[in-house]
Amino acid sequence: MRGEARSFAATRKDRAADIDRWLTDLFRTAATRPYAREEGSGGKGGLPDERGPAAPTGISGVALVAVGSLGRGELAPGSDLDLVLLHNGRDDVARIADRIWYPIWDSGIGLDHSVRTVDEAVKVAREDLKAVLGLIQARHVVGDPELTRSAREAVLVEWRADSRRRLAELRASADKRAETGGELAFLLEPDLKDARGGLRDVQAMQAVAAAWVASAPGPRVREAYELLLDIRHGLHLVTARGTDRLVLQEQDAVAGTLGMLDAEALMRRLAEAGRTISHAFDATWRTVDRLLTGPAPRGRRPLADGVVEHGGEVVLARGVTPRSDPTLVLRAAAAAAEAGLPMAPATVNALAAQSPPLPVPWPPEARGALVALLGAGRAAVPVWEELDQAGVLVKLIPDWERVRHRPQRNPVHRYTVDRHLIETAAGAAAFTREVSRPDLLLISALLHDIGKGWPGDHSTTGEIVARDIGARMGLPQADVEILATVVRHHLLLPETATRRDLDDPVTISRVAEAIGSREVLELLAALAVADGTATGPAAWNSWKASLVSDLVRRVRSVLSGTPPAPAPALSAEQAALARHGGGAVRVNGSAVTVVAPDRPGLLWRAARGPAAPPAAGGAPPPPAPRPPP
Repeated sequence: MRGEARSFAATRKDRAADIDRWLTDLFRTAATRPYAREEGSGGKGGLPDERGPAAPTGISGVALVAVGSLGRGELAPGSDLDLVLLHNGRDDVARIADRIWYPIWDSGIGLDHSVRTVDEAVKVAREDLKAVLGLIQARHVVGDPELTRSAREAVLVEWRADSRRRLAELRASADKRAETGGELAFLLEPDLKDARGGLRDVQAMQAVAAAWVASAPGPRVREAYELLLDIRHGLHLVTARGTDRLVLQEQDAVAGTLGMLDAEALMRRLAEAGRTISHAFDATWRTVDRLLTGPAPRGRRPLADGVVEHGGEVVLARGVTPRSDPTLVLRAAAAAAEAGLPMAPATVNALAAQSPPLPVPWPPEARGALVALLGAGRAAVPVWEELDQAGVLVKLIPDWERVRHRPQRNPVHRYTVDRHLIETAAGAAAFTREVSRPDLLLISALLHDIGKGWPGDHSTTGEIVARDIGARMGLPQADVEILATVVRHHLLLPETATRRDLDDPVTISRVAEAIGSREVLELLAALAVADGTATGPAAWNSWKASLVSDLVRRVRSVLSGTPPAPAPALSAEQAALARHGGGAVRVNGSAVTVVAPDRPGLLWRAARGPAAPPAAGGAPPPPAPRPPP
């Protein structure tokens, strides 16, 4: 994880220690305080009899156990307390529980509590996933430690013995959370706990490790987890309540609490953490699948030069070393994507650590491997993510660092900039048979928004960066010019189609002049579809697709030598309206004629219709927002 942020880890541990001391006092008072005789025989309502104490009650046979965030020592300012009161059948346990729970409720702290014997706790954990996950990480607070040890060990024994069923249940729960909560790294207002890549996914990985099926989360995941805990801690401080959803209006304040520059810096760090956790989460479940489904078929299947499949993963062939082959990393990635297989973590790490830098310009083999990787379509996305997590991409394309994990902070976009780029390239793979230069289509799709890493109009800055990257990749100069033109004008078709009059010959002529060739036009047409689809449903629909298709048809005709069709002639009535020079509106049945001086935004303003009159004594309504491109 890059950069420094203020850490609240020590504060959380101190808060947990303070709560422990308070609970210890409550417990000892409740468990050892002398009680009166039963109600109706000297005391009132079961309260102590002030006229004479009964014999003191010891604290053996009862224990207070912390689970959840308190059990893990991760208590945020707004966290509830999750407590289990274990006992061995003591008949006064209800009294003890009341004398612990009521002061907690009176303090205003949220409480999730239960009172159980060890056998009852094990029985509940056997069927309740939430209960077993809590008890796996249970922590003794005060009382009889043997009860806590017995309960935790019994739960762990059953968790490991029944791991096939319980891990399947855990995975189904994680999948349901991801379906409901979305992916933390790409959400405008993520749920820090329940979204995919959130806190609960790390806790699920810890539960898998407790089953002795996979390794515990590594240092990068633990660092990402601590960052999410810090962000959640800051959110609780800002909102003064125990919330887990980081809504838009709180993001700047939370960033300030953590010592970050602004909300964009916060969300970029959050995206990086979420993707780190999601990547490790997927790797954990691949390990689970291998161990629970039995050994993989033996043998090695060749996939590419120096690359084979082994055990359902892509690995390097025996005797192959990346140290002498700089193109091997791209060749292995392309082979993995084309085979639809994951790369083995050890292989990715070896390629990242041992591969020498690619020569500049790239050799044709490296460029061909990149095109093959992107041309695999959707299968390229997880492989690209593997390379990104290992730090390979920024070595191959240094300018990638400027867009890596960069948030869009716009509800139209569903991905960070870098993820949007690979998603667009994956979508563009479906159109490679419809263009004469599929290699340039895929590379331009990968780079079309690269300018968002720099200030200014991203199309303009992107053209400059694309020239540099194209030259770095070893593209011929003519291809570099095509790449730069496509990146510069990647929004030209959808913006013109939705904002200008396609019956105006000037519009068609200007688009044709900017594009310059049918080859560039077909690249832009395919890229428009892939870009819009990857952006999200609000950015691409059948209406926009039909307008872009109409514009492409008209521009193609002009580029083929046919002059644009003349603009429709005005009727005598329309010409008479226009001669007045000002604005005019005439309604004739279902036909509405609007006359106004041309200016940007005229069409959408006219389509919006006249503004509603202001209410009596009130201000006029605000103008409608301009629709997104």
